[in-house]
Amino acid sequence: MPESLTPAFPAEARIGPGCRVTLHFSLELADGSVVDSNFEGTPGTFTMGDGSLLPGFEAVLEGLRVDDEADVLLPAEKAFGEVNKGNVQVLPRERFAALLANSTDPVQPGTVLSFTDAGGFEIPGVVRSIDDATLVVDFNHPLAGRDIRFKARILSVVPADVQVMEVK
Repeated sequence: MPESLTPAFPAEARIGPGCRVTLHFSLELADGSVVDSNFEGTPGTFTMGDGSLLPGFEAVLEGLRVDDEADVLLPAEKAFGEVNKGNVQVLPRERFAALLANSTDPVQPGTVLSFTDAGGFEIPGVVRSIDDATLVVDFNHPLAGRDIRFKARILSVVPADVQVMEVK
C-alpha cells in the first residue's frame, strides 16, 4: 500500500478482543527446534478471538502494542494441550486393507491419515503402530503434551472499533 494511503493508528493501541493484529511469530520446542516461523517471510494477520490462535497464545499477546516482542515458554496445557489417551484409537486392520496393500505409498507408523468425523469434518490421525489385527491411530494434535516456546513481534494493531478498507 502506498505510504500516503497507509492508515495511522495510535502507537499506544494495545491488543485486545476484536483487534486486528499483524505479527511475526515462531513456535519452537523446548529444545529450540523450530516447528513453525514466519520471521523470514510474510507476517500473519488475524483478529483476536476469531479462533485463529489458541487461547494460550492469545493470552501472551493481550496488551502488547506495535514493536513489542514476546518470548514465552508455554506449558503443554496452555499450548496444544495435554495428550488425551482417549484420542488414541485401536481400529480393525481390515478397514485399511486397500491402503495397506498400496505399494507406492505404504501406510506405516508415522503416516498421517485423513478421517471424517460424525459432523463431516476432516480430522488427521497419525498411525502409531500396526499389527496383524489392528492399527493404533492417534488423533491428538502432533504437539500435544509438548511445551512450546512462542515468540512474536507485533507489527500492527488495528483497534476493534476501526473499519479498514482494503485497496486492491
